[in-house]
Amino acid sequence: QVQLAESGGGFVQAGGSLKLSCVVSGTRFSTYPIGWFRQGPGTEREFVTAISWRGGSTYYADSVKGRFSVSGDNAKNTVYLQMNSLKPEDTAVYYCAVDTALRFAAAQAMDVSSIDYWGQGTQVTVSS
Repeated sequence: QVQLAESGGGFVQAGGSLKLSCVVSGTRFSTYPIGWFRQGPGTEREFVTAISWRGGSTYYADSVKGRFSVSGDNAKNTVYLQMNSLKPEDTAVYYCAVDTALRFAAAQAMDVSSIDYWGQGTQVTVSS
C-alpha cells in the first residue's frame, strides 16, 4: 500500500514562490514515478509534473514549464515541487500521485483516470 503525504501549501502573492513536499511510504522510493496534479476551483484535476528515479527524468505540463521544478531526495523518500513566478491561475489543491502501471518507467504525462494512489492534497492560493 503506497502512502503519499503532501505539505507546504499556503497563501502567496502573484510572482511569489512556494515549495511543496510529498513524503512517499509503503514502497521502495525508486519503484514508481511520482506525479503532481492540481485541481482548481470548478476545474478538473490536471497533471502538472512527474519525476522518475530511472535516469532522473522529469516531465512538465506546458502550463508550468520554466516556472515549476520537481526534484527528490531518495534518503528522505520525499519529492519536492518548487513553484516560482506563481500566478492566480495556479490556485488549486495540489496532489502527489502514483500510477502502479508505470513501475520502473521514465517520467511522463500521467492520466488522472490511471492513478492508483493519491495524497490528501495541499491548498495553494495565489492572490493577484
